[in-house]
Amino acid sequence: MGILKDHPELALFLCLALGYLVGKLRAGPITLGGICGTLIVSLLMGAWAKVQVSGDVKTVFFALFIFSLGYLAGPQFFANLNRGSLRFFTLCLIELVCVLGIAFGLAKAFGLDVGTASGILAGAATESAVVGTATEAIGKLSGLSAAQVSDYQGHVATAYTVCYLFGLITIVIYTSQIMPMMLRINLRDASRQLWEKMRGGGGEHGLEADEREALPGLVGRTYLVTTADGRTIGDLESSLDGRITIEALRRGSRAITPEPHVELTLSDLVLVVGRRANTIEAGREIGPETPGIPGLDSPLATAQVAMTEKSADGKSLDQLQRTHPEFIKQGVYVTDVIRNDQHLPATPDTVLRRGDVLTLVGARSGLNKLVAKIGAVVKNDATDFIYLGLGIVCGSLLGQIVVRAGDIPLSLGTGGGCLISGLVFGWFRSRKQTFGAFPPQAATTLKDMGLAVFIACTGLVSGPQAWPLLKQYGALLPFAGIAMVLIPATLSLLVGRTLLKIEKPLLIGAIAGQQCSTPAITSITQVAQSSVPMLGYTITYTLSNFLLPLTGPVLVGVLGA
Repeated sequence: MGILKDHPELALFLCLALGYLVGKLRAGPITLGGICGTLIVSLLMGAWAKVQVSGDVKTVFFALFIFSLGYLAGPQFFANLNRGSLRFFTLCLIELVCVLGIAFGLAKAFGLDVGTASGILAGAATESAVVGTATEAIGKLSGLSAAQVSDYQGHVATAYTVCYLFGLITIVIYTSQIMPMMLRINLRDASRQLWEKMRGGGGEHGLEADEREALPGLVGRTYLVTTADGRTIGDLESSLDGRITIEALRRGSRAITPEPHVELTLSDLVLVVGRRANTIEAGREIGPETPGIPGLDSPLATAQVAMTEKSADGKSLDQLQRTHPEFIKQGVYVTDVIRNDQHLPATPDTVLRRGDVLTLVGARSGLNKLVAKIGAVVKNDATDFIYLGLGIVCGSLLGQIVVRAGDIPLSLGTGGGCLISGLVFGWFRSRKQTFGAFPPQAATTLKDMGLAVFIACTGLVSGPQAWPLLKQYGALLPFAGIAMVLIPATLSLLVGRTLLKIEKPLLIGAIAGQQCSTPAITSITQVAQSSVPMLGYTITYTLSNFLLPLTGPVLVGVLGA
């Protein structure tokens, strides 16, 4: 124990290692996750070893976490501030009002201190960032002694741990098992039907996160010209609505450039590229398929492009392709759509948002021309520390501003300020991705590391106060964790179906998103055997990820007044 007291860095990283090990324990579809595991381990170690960690360490790592969180969510947050996403924003508003109202009501009814009430809010909403924003806000309350501040901040961590556990179990079971029964649907069948509707009756279904298509949508096939004898390449491509392109042509031992005016002759060999169904259809008009022919293969380039074209925001993928004839003329295909690190189905009806990353595949010349029109190639090979440092500085300065609402002092604090700064800097970067690089892998690592270290520091300091609080409010905390999930989720379910008319699989995914619950959406997609619910999840997740952390300072300001 002495070595842990003398070397707090040893205790800190030991909490991370053991915490993430505990977080891997699984009960059915439920895992605690590394953050909750780290908090449990650090609370126990803090109560046992009484390790002291500098408060500055906690502040620095929380700033890194919250800025990275905002940076990753910024493009989609601003893209979702439109009329089309208004109905999903309503679900987030229900979540905010409910969790704030319930936390405030419990505090008044049971005489809870500001730390316990804030911990209940953070845990039941399964939003770890609220721990940071609330803890920081408590430290700025006037009229409290240093011992009171330490006690209340410790109560945040303890109440969070218990409520998070019960809130997590509740949201996972409620969304993936009970909600489909309440809506009287088989989630798997409903997701498949909605997917087929989006695909225009294509009969395919969404994939789980760890799956890839066994039969990829974009294919290349070689055909021997028989029935297409005498037809030009342009005529053949036009007859299939431009959905295929002839990338290579071989006549005897000669390779011929496949220009639209070139006329096909008997026994030519052609390489056709396109969606599988269209390519097979092309074969019926060209002739029999042949094995791959050496020297006939034409390499296709792949590029990840951030969509920055303003006019394309809100258009479907099919509308984008029709707006830009280069897709068809140059044989460029969209094979993947990434939004906020989530893979969306690249269907003709998928609505695109500015900042989405499209994976384009096609001939290099056509690909380069198209990229110049719709966006910029994503270049995230190195972090721009000038941009990163400036963003955190701006956020920290913004957090120092205090606004008084009557007798209630309201301040964003470093957490809220860096969150807003991250959103703005991330959004500004997405508009033209030629500066301010912050690779998603680096941003995700900083986000996860920042939160994990912050939580470990909080748990180590709060350990001695944990047991007295559990004895005082032991029965209340599990009840609060369950109630603060069921009430807003049920209201959202009723409003989403009766008033907003959201499709049922999307609504279930959106409710998991308003709770910012990654385990819930994972369980939902497993039950649905489809990624369709993810389309609703990404919108509410992005909005709630920004709005929920701000509830911490609001609750602390109101109760602390």
